[in-house]
Amino acid sequence: MKTNLNGTGVAVVTPFHNYGTIDFGSLEKVINHIINGGVDFIVGLGTTGEPATMTEDEQKAVMDVIIDNVNNRIPIVMGVGGNSTRAVVGKLKKIEDRNIDAILSVTPYYNKPNQKGIYSHFKSIASSTDLPIILYNVPGRTASNISADTVLKLANDFDNIVAVKEASGDLLQVMEILRNKPEDFKLFSGDDALTFPLMALGADGVISVVANAFPKDFSDMVRLFKSGDVAAAREIHYKLLPIIHQLFADGNPAGIKAAMEIMGLIKNNLRLPMVKVNKSVHLALEKLLAGYENTSS
Repeated sequence: MKTNLNGTGVAVVTPFHNYGTIDFGSLEKVINHIINGGVDFIVGLGTTGEPATMTEDEQKAVMDVIIDNVNNRIPIVMGVGGNSTRAVVGKLKKIEDRNIDAILSVTPYYNKPNQKGIYSHFKSIASSTDLPIILYNVPGRTASNISADTVLKLANDFDNIVAVKEASGDLLQVMEILRNKPEDFKLFSGDDALTFPLMALGADGVISVVANAFPKDFSDMVRLFKSGDVAAAREIHYKLLPIIHQLFADGNPAGIKAAMEIMGLIKNNLRLPMVKVNKSVHLALEKLLAGYENTSS
C-alpha cells in the first residue's frame, strides 16, 4: 500500500473558549489558515490537539469539523492511539467509513511494553483495519521507544503500515530506518527543529507544530529542500529556529497556543493538566514574533 502523504503535515491545535469548551469557530479559522499557507496534509487529534483531555464525543466533533472544513482540499490524518490495544482497535472500527486518508498511532504509553509487545500492538491494529497507518514514536512522552528493528519489521510485514513519525531525537536510529526501509515506506520528522537535518538524511517531510502559526514558511522550507534549493531552505530553517526553541521551552501545545494568541489566531486556553507557558517564555515569544513580522514585511 502506498500513501499520498508527503511534505509538510500539521498537527493542528484544538482551540478552547475561556470557559473550557471547544472553540469550533477558531478551529475552522486555523484549518483555513494552514491550508491557505500551502501545507500538504493535516493531522487531527494528535498530541498538539489535546485529545487526551477530551471525551469521545468531543473527539468525534473535532474530527467532524476537520473533515467538513478541509473538504477534500488536502489529505487528512487522524490520531488514533492509546495504551490499550483493544480500545484502539475499537476506535478504529468507528471511523473506518470516515473521509480520512490515514491514522497516526502512538506507541503505547505508561505500560512500557517491550519490543515484542509493541510489535504485537501494531500487528493487531494493522490487522483490524484497511486504513494506512503511520507509527508515532515519541519516547519522551510515552516512555517506550519503538526500535529501528521493530519499525522495519512492521514496515515489511504489513502493507498498511506506511510510515513512521520519528520524534526520538536519535539520529542513529533514524538513519538505520532510512537506510533499510522498504522503498515506499516514509519517514516524517516529529521534531520541527530537526526537520531540515532529517531531510538531509532522506526523510520525506514533517508532521509539524510550528506550521500551525507559520504554515507558509515551514512548507516553503520543506519544498525548497525537496526541489534542491538547500541554501534557501536552510535560511528559513535558521529564521524559524529561535521561535521553535521557545515554542517547546515550557511544553507543547502551551507554546504554540501562546504564539497563536499573540498572532491573533486563537485564544490561549488549554485544558488541565496543561497550563499556559510561564511569563518569561511568553515575553520571549512576543519579542521573537514581533521581530519575525518586521523581517517578513
